[in-house]
Amino acid sequence: MGYNIDMKMANIADFKNRLSYFISLVEKGEEIEVCKRNVPIAKVTPIKSNKGNRTTLGCGKGTVIFLSGDLSEPFIPPGNWDMLS
Repeated sequence: MGYNIDMKMANIADFKNRLSYFISLVEKGEEIEVCKRNVPIAKVTPIKSNKGNRTTLGCGKGTVIFLSGDLSEPFIPPGNWDMLS
């Protein structure tokens, strides 16, 4: 097995304390080797994904109901409140 000399290495404490930094490197495509007492125990690698953003603009169009009137008043007339209990 070949060794990648460009791979970043971090001991557990350093990895924990600088997690955001190491995750940003992974987002850029780097691999991080996590070590315990300088012995590699895990590798954090980017996920290879072709998915991209699946948001469809306008997908919620027509799903909002406009209510008119005084929104501080009860929606159900007070005479019908007994049916709720």
